[in-house]
Amino acid sequence: MDIKDAGSSLDSLVSSFNTRISEIQQLVVARNMYPASSVSDLSAIDSALKVLELQLHKIKIRMREETEAIPKAKKLIEASLQQQKKLQNLSSVVPSYVPDRVTKTTDDATKCLNLEPSVEDSFVSLKLEEPAPKEKKGRVSPPLFYISSDELNSVPPYMKQRITLEKVNAAINDMATYAEATSQLLTAPRKKLKENLVERAMELRDIAATETVKGKHFFLETDIRGPSLKLDNTGKAILTLLRHLGRISETRIGHHRVILLLRPH
Repeated sequence: MDIKDAGSSLDSLVSSFNTRISEIQQLVVARNMYPASSVSDLSAIDSALKVLELQLHKIKIRMREETEAIPKAKKLIEASLQQQKKLQNLSSVVPSYVPDRVTKTTDDATKCLNLEPSVEDSFVSLKLEEPAPKEKKGRVSPPLFYISSDELNSVPPYMKQRITLEKVNAAINDMATYAEATSQLLTAPRKKLKENLVERAMELRDIAATETVKGKHFFLETDIRGPSLKLDNTGKAILTLLRHLGRISETRIGHHRVILLLRPH
């Protein structure tokens, strides 16, 4: 109930109460004049007054409850508005399509590796009572630090060109996939690699052991093959933009250009 409505109802009850009191006073006078006939009327008025008093008491309690609830309601509204603002900020950062972090990235990376299943692996599906093999302890998935609209707007116009937020964050997805493929190639046992990947794996392990790259997620420039990030003019502009925003850095090791994924400052 609104406080104004409750106040109006209370005023009406008080007015009615006063009217009844005036009537009682008149009846008292009448009783003195006609004592035998006024007893039943006074009893009815007394009952009506008791009902009105009970209703008045209930309204007071309700008004007190509503008044005490107002600060809580204000805090709830403020919290809801803050949550709405956070969700709006998040929606401006996340691209329209974000692949599943576990299945999409890992599956794409496995396809890139073309790992050969061992004899033991071929029987895993038959051993239903055994739990799935656990991932190597300490392995961390490549970071997915998307950029926000504010960050994109902070980039100089000559660097931003016609690049959209969706294109940049889609490219970040692709780079995480490349880095995941590199990570799996680094940790895969040699016997599970195809012959044409053994030399590449050894080369990547040498790169990963250098001081510049050690402990970081990385991929080679030659790994950039889409679907969103390509080595065309737009793709090169996106790489420049991400370097400017501190999402990646580049270094040259041997004849390879190595791209490192970084945590934004």
